[in-house]
Amino acid sequence: MNTYKIVLLKGDGIGPEIVDQAVKVLTKAGEKFGFGIDYEEALLGGSAIDATGTPLPQETIDKCKAADSTLLGAVGGPKWDTLPGDQRPEKGLLGIRGALELFANLRPAVIFDELRDASPLKTEIIGGKLDVMVVRELTGGIYFGERGRKEVNGVPAAYDTEMYTAPEIERIARVAFEMARKRNKKLCSVDKANVLESSRLWRATVARIGAEEFPDVELSNMYVDNCAMQLVRNPQQFDVIVTANIFGDILSDEASMISGSIGMLASASLGSGKAGLYEPIHGSAPDIAGTGKANPLATILSAGMMLKYSLEQPQAAQAIEDAVSAALKQARTPDIATEGLRTVTCEEMGDLVCSLL
Repeated sequence: MNTYKIVLLKGDGIGPEIVDQAVKVLTKAGEKFGFGIDYEEALLGGSAIDATGTPLPQETIDKCKAADSTLLGAVGGPKWDTLPGDQRPEKGLLGIRGALELFANLRPAVIFDELRDASPLKTEIIGGKLDVMVVRELTGGIYFGERGRKEVNGVPAAYDTEMYTAPEIERIARVAFEMARKRNKKLCSVDKANVLESSRLWRATVARIGAEEFPDVELSNMYVDNCAMQLVRNPQQFDVIVTANIFGDILSDEASMISGSIGMLASASLGSGKAGLYEPIHGSAPDIAGTGKANPLATILSAGMMLKYSLEQPQAAQAIEDAVSAALKQARTPDIATEGLRTVTCEEMGDLVCSLL
């Protein structure tokens, strides 16, 4: 029997609650499909700052590097908002992605049939089934470029720098093309090549990789502002989207709202190896921490993605997706509550998904 080593970064706010539910589901999936999981906890974000004075202790990096994969809850909260930028919880998140060399972020935006009514878009716009995959470059661009503050003409000024190298673009392009090849062989590269020099290199590089290595995949290009509009106007036209770090951050959140709740969407951050970092795309929601109102489904679905992409347990991954879909027919957490279905707590939703596995 395969036994996998998983590091849990529960983080801040609702993080510990939602990770606990995902662990229950993962453990049940292991029992059903014949694999074992050894869990180890580590600190990240605000909890790490409180305990060690830094948002990303070296011990956490070492544990994650030695694991088969990592499951993260959420980091951040108003408690740490007054700290300098390089000492805030979010710096730990950027740091662990960089330390593990996770350059590709996969964010699926999927509408469950049971949540179709929760989408802000009309049914005729959504169409039959919505399943868009946003592939976001994760370790380059403006979030990692040179930054600083200075005085210009006697007034305070600040700057951030967007820079990409051709190899950084090539490797994210390959991930996106491979993903598109496995799906419907359609890839849309999103940039701002009419204005930004970094986007012009991005567009040319993605086109070259497509022509040389993936001639069977249809490549289109779209400016980021147009893409933001098209996602709510005609989301059916998209299958896989690949884009730079900052654009992907924004577009994937927009795509998530089409699904009806940000509490439903999982994500995977991958590098060149099998190990990855899996997390819900929502924040730490400190205002509802400890109240039982948190929605654990995005974290549970993130655990499902881990089984699929890192642990090579596709049957277990599909079983988790099916169990979540079945659970939505019976009950809802407060964020997606609807008339006629009982409203349950975070823990009750975790138990329900387990019972349906």
